[in-house]
Amino acid sequence: MRQSVRQPVRSGAPVPAAVPAPRAAAPAGSRRLVELDVLRFVAAFAVMAFHFMAASRSLWDEFPTKLFEPVARLTTLGILGVELFFLISGFVILMSVWGHTVGEFAVSRVSRLYPAYWFAVLVIFIMYRFSGVAGFDPKLSDGEYLLNLTMFQGAFGVGHAGGVFWSLWVELRFYVLVALFSLVGITLRRCLVFLAAWTGLALLAEFTQNETLVFVFMPRQAPYFIAGMAFFLIHRFGVRSGALVPWLMVAAGYGMSLHAAMERVGERVRLIGIARYPAPPEAVVVAITLVYLLMAAVALGWLRWVRWRRLVALGALTYPLYLLHQTVSAVLIPAYRDVVDPWLLTGITMAVSIGLAYLIYRLVDKPGQRWLRARLGALLGRSRRPRRGGGGRASGTAATIPVQSPEASVP
Repeated sequence: MRQSVRQPVRSGAPVPAAVPAPRAAAPAGSRRLVELDVLRFVAAFAVMAFHFMAASRSLWDEFPTKLFEPVARLTTLGILGVELFFLISGFVILMSVWGHTVGEFAVSRVSRLYPAYWFAVLVIFIMYRFSGVAGFDPKLSDGEYLLNLTMFQGAFGVGHAGGVFWSLWVELRFYVLVALFSLVGITLRRCLVFLAAWTGLALLAEFTQNETLVFVFMPRQAPYFIAGMAFFLIHRFGVRSGALVPWLMVAAGYGMSLHAAMERVGERVRLIGIARYPAPPEAVVVAITLVYLLMAAVALGWLRWVRWRRLVALGALTYPLYLLHQTVSAVLIPAYRDVVDPWLLTGITMAVSIGLAYLIYRLVDKPGQRWLRARLGALLGRSRRPRRGGGGRASGTAATIPVQSPEASVP
C-alpha cells in the first residue's frame, strides 16, 4: 500500500460519547506500513510454493507432495495465502476509501489493478497461441481472452485466462460493496453497522446456499474482508474502552474463516487423499490463527519496528508475481524436470518468477498505473477536490482521514 497521510481531528467537531476518540493522528508524511508489504510478499510466496510444490501434478507428472515430502505439510497450507491477501485487502481498502469520493476510489482501484493485469492476459494469450507450452492452458477463444481483459469474465461464466484470476473477481465484488457503502458516508458507527450486517448476511448465504446471496455476500471470503476492515478500525481508533465491537467483528470473522478454510482445504484432501495432500484440520486451524495474529500485530502497532525501506519493493512486486508465477512454471518445470533436480528447479523457477515480477513492476505496472490514473482522473474532472457535505467523508466521528490510495493487497 502507498504511504498513508493522516491529519489531526478537526478542532471543535464533537465526538459522540459512544464512539471512542481516534488516537492522535500521525503527522503529515507518516511512515508507510512496511509490515503490510512484507505480509503481502509472504502471502504471494506461500501461494507460489503451493502451486509449485503441492498442487500442480501436471507440472511434474506426479504428485509434488511426494517430491517435496519434507515440506509438504507447509506447502499444502500455502493455498491459504490468498486468504491472507483478503485480510490485508479489507484493511487496505477501508483505509483507501475513507475520506474519498466513490470516483476517487474507483480511479485508485482501476489504475492499481489493470495495467499489470492487462499485461498478464496478453502474455498468457501469446504464450498459448504461439508456443508449444501446454501447462495451465485455459483453452479460451480469442473473444474470451478479450472478455478477460475486462476482469469481469466471471460474471459471464467464461473461464479465467490465469488460474489465480478467480480471486480478482472476488476482490472486484468486494470493491463494489465498499463503494456502495461509501455513498452513505463512512464513519466509525456506520462501519460497525456495515460489518455486522455483512456478517449476518454472509452467514445467511452460507446456511441457505441461495445463489444470489452467495454471489453478493461471498460467505467463504467475506470473513477475511470483514476482519481486515475491523483490524483497520482498531489500527485507526486504537484500543480503548467502548471499542470492543471491532474486536467482536474480528472474532466473528475468525470463527467463520476457520469454517471456510477447513472446507476449502478439505475439498482437496477429499479429492486426492490425506496421504497426497497432508493438510489435516488442526494444521488449517494453526495457519488461520497465525494469519489473524499477524494482522492483529499490524493493527496494534506491534510490527512498527519493520522499517527497512528496501522491503517496500517486496510489496511492489507482489501483484505481478501473483499474476504470472504459474505461467513461468508452465514454461520451465515441464521443460527441465527430467534433467534438473526438483528442488533446484523449483528454486530457479521461483527466482525467475520474482525477478520477472520486479521487471514487470518497474517497466509495466508502475508507469501503467501513473498513466491510467492521470487519464481517469482527467475523465473524472477533478483531482481530490473536496466534497461538500458529509457523504463519503468521515463525518459524525469528526475523524477525517485523507489517505493516499494504498496499493491493493490483492494479489
